[in-house]
Amino acid sequence: MVEDRLGWSAAERAEIANRHNNGSWTTIDRSEVPEGRSLVRLIWVYKRKRSGALKARLCVQGCAQVHGVDYDQTFCATMSPTSLRALSAIANSENMRMRRWDVVAAYLQGNLEHDEVVYCHAPPGYATVGADGRPRVCRIEKPVYGMAQAGRRWQRSLFPWLIDFGFTQCKSDPCVFTMTQQIRGETNRLDVTFLRRPGDGRLVVHEDVSRGGVPGRPV
Repeated sequence: MVEDRLGWSAAERAEIANRHNNGSWTTIDRSEVPEGRSLVRLIWVYKRKRSGALKARLCVQGCAQVHGVDYDQTFCATMSPTSLRALSAIANSENMRMRRWDVVAAYLQGNLEHDEVVYCHAPPGYATVGADGRPRVCRIEKPVYGMAQAGRRWQRSLFPWLIDFGFTQCKSDPCVFTMTQQIRGETNRLDVTFLRRPGDGRLVVHEDVSRGGVPGRPV
């Protein structure tokens, strides 16, 4: 039990360090919070992984956020099942490769709009006292797990990046992107789609000429 207690404490400290390194919030005095603004709680969520590693994650209590004050829109597009079936059929008929991976901490990589300001109580167990004699609070600068708009902010940051990188967004499904490149004189097509939740799931369908094969034929 002592080992568990020390392990959970280390997991909490690692999460706090990660949030500071990411610039997730700025600590301010309670008196700096605009009058009439309520504070949202930051809560700890604990998980023991299959490997035995202990994980502590700080989450905003999103159900306490006020629409029109703490956030505006929350819609985040996801790929349609029809697109998935179509891409799977294309990959099968043209002997293309399908790969899938997750983006680590995807929801933390977005950027809040200038008018999306959320104020939270300090993480439980890590509160400090400000100059006004009251516990200091956190002004959220970047999305944190649990925020109602976190998924939308991540997607609104990712999609423009993909377009700037050279991908073309599909008009019939905004979560499907395509790119065609010339590799060793051969045309190589790369399709990127977004699966599961709109944040971290990725599926890539691509032609592979890395081993000297011809696109569209078995390697």
